[in-house]
Amino acid sequence: MALLQAGESLSVEFKGESRKALSDTELVESVVCLANRDREDDGWLLVGVEDGGTVTGAKPRHGSITDPDRVVALIANRTRPSLSVRAFIANANGHEILAVQVPRARITTGTADGKYVRRVILGAGEPGCLPMTPSDILSRQSIAVQEDVSARIVDGTSWDDVDPLEILRLRDTIKRYRGDAVLLELSDLDFAKALGMVDANGDTRCLTLTGLLLAGKEQSIRRRLPTHEAAFQVLSDVDVEVNQFYRSPLVRTLEEMLLYFRARNREAEVMAGMFRIGIPDYSERTFREGVVNALVHRDYTRQGHRYYLQRTAEKRSTCSRLREKHVCLGNAGDSRRQGKPGVHPPRVGAGRKRKVAQSG
Repeated sequence: MALLQAGESLSVEFKGESRKALSDTELVESVVCLANRDREDDGWLLVGVEDGGTVTGAKPRHGSITDPDRVVALIANRTRPSLSVRAFIANANGHEILAVQVPRARITTGTADGKYVRRVILGAGEPGCLPMTPSDILSRQSIAVQEDVSARIVDGTSWDDVDPLEILRLRDTIKRYRGDAVLLELSDLDFAKALGMVDANGDTRCLTLTGLLLAGKEQSIRRRLPTHEAAFQVLSDVDVEVNQFYRSPLVRTLEEMLLYFRARNREAEVMAGMFRIGIPDYSERTFREGVVNALVHRDYTRQGHRYYLQRTAEKRSTCSRLREKHVCLGNAGDSRRQGKPGVHPPRVGAGRKRKVAQSG
């Protein structure tokens, strides 16, 4: 490999395992270090190569093998904001090594434990990792404001990761909710381009985060965005009557939640003069708004927190949270709960939600 012959640099780091296996924490920190370097080219972490360039081989990380997809998921789950990397097994000098391709982070990236390091040239002229000072982090804040997370490229994806049925579902959504009718006249590829779902210059190269979440195959979402999850729960005191989890594309998730909601949303009749008026426990429009807010305004740069919408048997809406953010029926229409890094552009064209101003 040319990377082995060139040796370590700002963009290439060797990690040998001849003495001891590289821990998950050390692996993640090495990736963060490469992501925060000042060069534009991709970084490479080669596990199983000693500092001098001698190939000794990488130890298996998952039983008797190393699963590159699990390495990618590990790095995504333990970095903030999550890093999208590529990992694969390569053969060199009769040994297997783990190669991790690390794109330069546009915004300062740290570990889930709050450790920020960057790769620099040390005093001896050799590359190494140093902790980032507060001034180092603040100097890159202006870039974070400019990034459109919904347009972020998901490496390793292609048009084959798109589910044709989800494209049809999006088209039906546009028609049903009176979105932009011009979109319905486009081919599937042009339709995806118009909604910002693909990175394409002529031919399609990769899906964006928007494309994966709106029309990706469920197995592709599980592999490339492993902590995307939503849940619908119905509680009766402390007893759970419904506990349904979803890891499907967003529009499908919304529609399936609405089916559960309609089945559980009871209606009471009251007399108003000569007329009987049905009053449901909850407004379907408010519920839909709450789910859309939860899914669209989630900060997809932060992994690990999920949104729950719950209904109790006592007809009061509750909301619980895992880690930081939560949306419930009581605050569904509160624009102050909106986060900037969500999946915003397609929701207007698809007619699913009104366009509203963003606030921090």
